[in-house]
Amino acid sequence: MPDIFESGEGRAPEEVTHAGNAEEATLEDSAAVESAEAPAEETPAEENPAEEASGLVTEEEVRAKLKGLPGRWYVLHTYSGYEKRVTQDLEVRRQTMNMEDYIFQLEVPMEEVFEIRRGQRKLVSRVRMPGYVLIRMEMTDDAWRVVQSTNGVTGFVGNGRTPVALTENEVVKMLTPVIEAEAAAEAQAAGRPTGKKPVFVAPFVKGEAVTLTSEPWAGMPATVSEIDLVNQRLTVLMTLVGQETPVELSFNQVRKED
Repeated sequence: MPDIFESGEGRAPEEVTHAGNAEEATLEDSAAVESAEAPAEETPAEENPAEEASGLVTEEEVRAKLKGLPGRWYVLHTYSGYEKRVTQDLEVRRQTMNMEDYIFQLEVPMEEVFEIRRGQRKLVSRVRMPGYVLIRMEMTDDAWRVVQSTNGVTGFVGNGRTPVALTENEVVKMLTPVIEAEAAAEAQAAGRPTGKKPVFVAPFVKGEAVTLTSEPWAGMPATVSEIDLVNQRLTVLMTLVGQETPVELSFNQVRKED
């Protein structure tokens, strides 16, 4: 026997219709309540395009990358300009002298800056801490001797023969540019903006003596008073009619005195 409550038999047509409308309204109201009560779906951090597009990293991300790594971080003092050479030599020596289990990682923090050379702005990569190399290692007597006897190394930063390991905060501060550079390289390889802008480095400093190279004051001495890195302009003080007068010029309109 058919179920009359499902088929609608035994009811007046309008009663069936009203009942159906009532059920539909109840379902719609219930769905609306569920939708209002359901928490908004959160986009996972790794799927956030804004964060993926940036080559910048947070302090927490740096700490997470460094967490659990063997050894401790120390600072090597080297001859200025020998930072990369020391790193390359130590990479070879730790293999040839079986120090892989004691010397783990070497880093030379770099940075990209805009420099003004011969009146032209150029993007260059330079050592962020000239004369220093970061090293992660187990400080044993043998490991110390291998590092200390490497060409270009003048010693560890510390008290005499006792190197002082960096604190966690110091490590994070010094290695953040390294990890940012890695993140920026990955973003660039994937075709995303790096989010990291090079800084401007002026070829002049306040109070420096310069010589003007453009007319009508070519050959006249002056002193740098203000520097505008973004617009590559500076204000110099020069003597005119017995008085010190400020003059605004572009970087390529002056040169350093020999």
